[in-house]
Amino acid sequence: MCGITGFLGGSGIDGRAVVAAGMADALRHRGPDDAGTWVDDEAGIALAHRRLSILDLSPAGHQPMPSASGRWVIVFNGEIYNHGELRRKLEQTGAASGWRGHSDTETLLAAIEAWGVDVTLRASIGMFAFAAWDRRERALWLGRDRAGEKPLYYGWQGDAFLFGSELKALRAHPSFIGEVDRGALALMLRHNHVPAPHSIYSGIAQLPPGTWAVLRPGRREVDPVAYWSLAEVAEQGQAQPFEGSDEEAVDHLENLLGAAVRRQMVADVPLGSLLSGGIDSSLVTALIQAGSPQPVRTFTIGFEEGEYDEAGHARAIASHLGTRHTELRMAGSDALAIIPDLPAMYDEPFADSSQLPTHLVMRMAREHVTVALSGDGGDEFFGGYNRYLLGPKLWRSIGRVPSGLRGPLLRAAAALPSALTSRLGAPQAAPKLRRLASVFADGRIDGMDDLYCRLVSDWSNPESVVQGARMPDNLLDQRWLWPRLHDPVARMMALDAMTYLPDHVMVKVDRAAMAVSLETRAPLLDRDVMEFAWTLPMDMKLRDGRGKWLLRRLLDRHVPTALYDRPKMGFGFPLDQWLRGPLRDWAEAMLEPQRLREEGFLDPVPVRMAWEQHLRGTAAYGIRLWSVLMFQSWLAASRGR
Repeated sequence: MCGITGFLGGSGIDGRAVVAAGMADALRHRGPDDAGTWVDDEAGIALAHRRLSILDLSPAGHQPMPSASGRWVIVFNGEIYNHGELRRKLEQTGAASGWRGHSDTETLLAAIEAWGVDVTLRASIGMFAFAAWDRRERALWLGRDRAGEKPLYYGWQGDAFLFGSELKALRAHPSFIGEVDRGALALMLRHNHVPAPHSIYSGIAQLPPGTWAVLRPGRREVDPVAYWSLAEVAEQGQAQPFEGSDEEAVDHLENLLGAAVRRQMVADVPLGSLLSGGIDSSLVTALIQAGSPQPVRTFTIGFEEGEYDEAGHARAIASHLGTRHTELRMAGSDALAIIPDLPAMYDEPFADSSQLPTHLVMRMAREHVTVALSGDGGDEFFGGYNRYLLGPKLWRSIGRVPSGLRGPLLRAAAALPSALTSRLGAPQAAPKLRRLASVFADGRIDGMDDLYCRLVSDWSNPESVVQGARMPDNLLDQRWLWPRLHDPVARMMALDAMTYLPDHVMVKVDRAAMAVSLETRAPLLDRDVMEFAWTLPMDMKLRDGRGKWLLRRLLDRHVPTALYDRPKMGFGFPLDQWLRGPLRDWAEAMLEPQRLREEGFLDPVPVRMAWEQHLRGTAAYGIRLWSVLMFQSWLAASRGR
């Protein structure tokens, strides 16, 4: 795991190596073990790298790395898990020999030189982002992994083309402008993240997952080309479904996921597992421990509030599997201590309250290991989110009501006093009804697709909150680009895997881990596992009123059902309560009306209305407010306040 950066062009820049090294220094946390630069002044290109040594700890893994012929030079971040297999193919065809070391970077370079970028990426299994300079053609190639586990930003700033793993590397370049993109900010308030290909800065883009792009001489256009498309995988998988029995499906998944875990356990440094106690992380941990002769290090975080605390479940599973377990508990004071670090950690506004416990567990794990495997990807590919089950039920009930009456009826139900709902035997009904009423309050919903769009939108009309914003093109609003799937629940899963997974989940995990120089790996995002998941009939994902049916059946082979069979909790902290408690003063300062007016980005009226309703308890707007607070915190940090 590393940090990559560099630039092409830029008139009047003296000392390209010094500038590139400064950009790389901004990524020191991603690679504390080594640093390097490579410059061709005549071509106007500079590449820089920060290294976290995982495979081949020797100088043979140093980057930037030239190819054997000298034609290519690469900076690479991530892991190619099947690089040993690729090496053997290169050797068998006589395309490569006389290896300098055993790093996957060297393998990737040899493959690119022999096969070209597109063929190499199609053959590679891993998580990665890279920039490769073709010295003969004077072309700069960028590439990113299928699931978007590793980030890559790029764009023109004046006459300089900049790229890097994180925006802070681009900000270190003297040509960087840094104008806030108000449209991207509106997207962030809607989704709690800035979705690819956008970034918070005008003129700076994210390379979409599963694509490569090339910048050729005399050109300014950079048009990503897909070498792997999740939409196509979903369509093909549903058109040619798995036809085996339940038991055959479990066997096949165990073979694929077991192989993925074994590939991802290869490291020349200590390795462990992030164990929340849920189905996905428990399954990955069980497979790691099954393949390890020694107790595996496992890590979890707990909360003082019992309804959010899964630490006891994780502890029981760790005991059953025989892992070497470490646990940390989080309180409101811990959140306050981390919040000032979030703007630098995420580089652009990012709002998921679980970013706080995620970072804490990463920090704890890094004290013991350098690589940690996680269960990310299980929800999107195997039907784990509650909306996949509740969405159809909700629509069957609400869809019968005339569209004009849906919002008023739900708001009336949500207004029932908590004491009355308690007497009716549903003490948690009022807050849930308030959340549901907000879904139908802001616009027409005429089907499952409309319902999905509202369920994944916190501020449903963020253009009315962000002053001067115009909503840019984005997948949620361009339904003609959605996967052509007959089942609306399958469409929900595919869209989550195309958007929420890379733009939200992977961003959260990558930044939280790399801030402490920890490499994370996700076996459920292995190419073969993802493609198999899309061949599964829906009843192998959703069955008996619960999600992740196939993962549960596989976990049954390793862990007693009683240890994990419980409602899905998610990985967050009590945000609504803490905003009314230990985080209230901080939030009040960030949302002060005069401050909002002076900054000129957010309209104080809807923001203050949401804040005051939340404080009174008449609305549960914690998630909605967190997105505003994360922008405010980021803006303050970027302006040195």
